[in-house]
Amino acid sequence: MSIHPAATCTVVLAGILLASARTFAEDRQIRPFVGATFAGATTFVDPELVAGDAHLTFGASAAFLGEVLGVEIDVADAPGFFEGDKHLVVLSRVTTISGNVIVAAPHHRTEYSLRPYVVGGFGLMRVRTTTSFDVFDVARTIPAFDVGGGALGFLTNRVGVSWELRRFQSVGSNTAAAGLSFGEEHLSFWRATMAVVLRY
Repeated sequence: MSIHPAATCTVVLAGILLASARTFAEDRQIRPFVGATFAGATTFVDPELVAGDAHLTFGASAAFLGEVLGVEIDVADAPGFFEGDKHLVVLSRVTTISGNVIVAAPHHRTEYSLRPYVVGGFGLMRVRTTTSFDVFDVARTIPAFDVGGGALGFLTNRVGVSWELRRFQSVGSNTAAAGLSFGEEHLSFWRATMAVVLRY
């Protein structure tokens, strides 16, 4: 498995930020979510031509928010990302982990209403496919960034919901093994999710 050093450092740094943010954050949240990826584009061999279709995704994030600024670790998995009706791909998934910065509307102004925010950061994208004849099997880890926005609101003091839209895109010039991608490795997609927000 090839891991880009800069992306690894970004994830480690995000972990350090999260650890330190716990000491000053006004709002500490866990957000398990479910949603879909869509409008994907890739240079990886896509035998069933389904990377652009909608695919189920699920995951969770841990966020620490202050009055305006916050940090977050986001982990998500999209099983079956390259699988379609032709059964040329028997197993596939795209997994992402990213460390992000959040800029939210001031907490004191949105305490009893939806709180919009924007989010962005860097991390890693793990791409895996197993084909019927083991010809175009892929197992690659590539650096990526994500950017998006959403809104959250609380139903009680401890439980709320959020809706979010993000774009994930690989970065860098990592070159795949011959025959597995058309040029430099690239994968991008949008992700729409709904989450339960748990304060603690």
